[in-house]
Amino acid sequence: MRTKSVGKKKINVVTLGCSKNVYDSEVLMSQLKANGKEVVHEDKGDIVVINTCGFIDNAKEESINTILDYVEAKNRGEVEKVFVTGCLSERYKPDLIREIPDVDQYFGTRDLPILLKHLGADYKHELVGERLTTTPKHYAYLKISEGCDRPCSFCAIPLMRGGHMSTPIEKLVTEAQKLAKKGTKELILIAQDLTYYGLDLYKKRALGDLLKELVKVDGIEWIRLHYAFPSGFPEDVLDIIREEPKVCNYIDIPLQHINSDLLKSMKRGTTHEKTDALLAKFREKVPDMAIRTTLIVGYPGETEERFQELKDWVREQKFDRLGCFTYSHEENTSAYVLQDDIPQEVKEARVEEIMELQSQISWEKNQEKIGKIYKCIFDRKEGNYFVGRTEYDSPDVDNTVLVSAENTYISIGDFAEVKITSAEEFDLYGELI
Repeated sequence: MRTKSVGKKKINVVTLGCSKNVYDSEVLMSQLKANGKEVVHEDKGDIVVINTCGFIDNAKEESINTILDYVEAKNRGEVEKVFVTGCLSERYKPDLIREIPDVDQYFGTRDLPILLKHLGADYKHELVGERLTTTPKHYAYLKISEGCDRPCSFCAIPLMRGGHMSTPIEKLVTEAQKLAKKGTKELILIAQDLTYYGLDLYKKRALGDLLKELVKVDGIEWIRLHYAFPSGFPEDVLDIIREEPKVCNYIDIPLQHINSDLLKSMKRGTTHEKTDALLAKFREKVPDMAIRTTLIVGYPGETEERFQELKDWVREQKFDRLGCFTYSHEENTSAYVLQDDIPQEVKEARVEEIMELQSQISWEKNQEKIGKIYKCIFDRKEGNYFVGRTEYDSPDVDNTVLVSAENTYISIGDFAEVKITSAEEFDLYGELI
C-alpha cells in the first residue's frame, strides 16, 4: 500500500525553552524551506517537530506535556507524525522512547542532518547563516557558540548541549549581513557563555574582536549581549560597549548567588568580593550600563543567613533588571549528591521576596527616567499602545515603553525618540518628540 509523500505535507515546528532553541528552530525551518517543504511555526501542520527544553523541572514538564498533547492529536488523526528534538530528548532519549513510544522519532541537539532526512530533506551546507526567523523582522538572535565547558554544579546544559564550540567570526559576520538585508536592525548575541567565545578557535577570548566586526555591518543599529559568564569576563568588551554607539549599554550576566560558600559549591569560580569588584568595574568603565542578572534561591545549604546576605546584596547593588528562579535538583549534575534541603514552599517564598525587592528597585529607577528622552525601537501594537524598548531593554524579559496609539502612528520596527511622562515598576509611558 502506497504511503503519502512527506514532500506534500505541511511541517509545524514548535519551539519550547530559551532563545537558543528559537535560533535552532529557525535554522531547521530555513533548511526545510530550501528543500521545498511547506513549514510553519507553531501553527497547524500534518507533521509536528517539537524542539524541547530540558533545563529544569518546570521546563521538562512543559516539554513532556506538549509531546503528550501532540501524541494525542496524532492518535485522533489530526496530525500524521510527531518528531521530538532538542535538549529534553538529548538528555532523556531512552526514557522518552520507553514512556512515550507513540512519538515517531527522537533526536538530540546535534542531529539536524538526521532529522532532516526523516523529513525527506537534505542538509544544505551552503545555507550556513540562513534562517527563517520567527521573531519580528527588526530583531534577531545571533548564536555565537554552542555548548559549555563550565563546571557549574547545578547545570545540566553540558549534558544536553555538549562542550563549547565557537562559530568563526567570518561566518557570524556573513549571517549578520544576511539578517540586515532582510530588515534586522538589532542583533541579540546569545550563547551558553559569551565570555568563553573564541578560546577554542583563537586561543584567546575574542568577544571584543567579534563585536568590532559586527558593528561594521550596514543596517545593524543595535547589538545586545546576553549570557556572559562573570568569571574571566574580557574587560576589553567594556571599552567597546562604552565607545561604540551600536553596542547597547546593556549586559546580561547571570550571577546566581553572592554567598561565597554557595558560589564555591556551585563551582562558579568567584566569590562575593570578586563579584562586587567586577560589578564596580562595569559601572566604572560604562557608567550608563544597564545590568541584568539572574539568581537561584533554595540551593542546598542556603540558610536563612545566606539568603539574607543575598537580599542585602540585591538591595545594595540595585540591578537594573533581575530574574530569580528556584533551585532545581537535576540528576547527573554534581550538586545532585547534595541534599536538596530547602522545602519547595520556602524556595518559592524566597523568589517572591527577591522579586518584591527588585520591583521596588525597578520602580525607583524608572521614576528617575521621567522627563528624559530615549531612543526606542517599537516591537508591536498592543491594545491602545505601541510597545517599544530602549537600548537598556531586551525583548520579552525587560521593561517596555508604551506610547498611546490614539493620536500617533509608529511603524513596527522603527526607531523613535520618546520623552518619558510617567513610570510604573516595569513599564514606562511616553510621547513622541
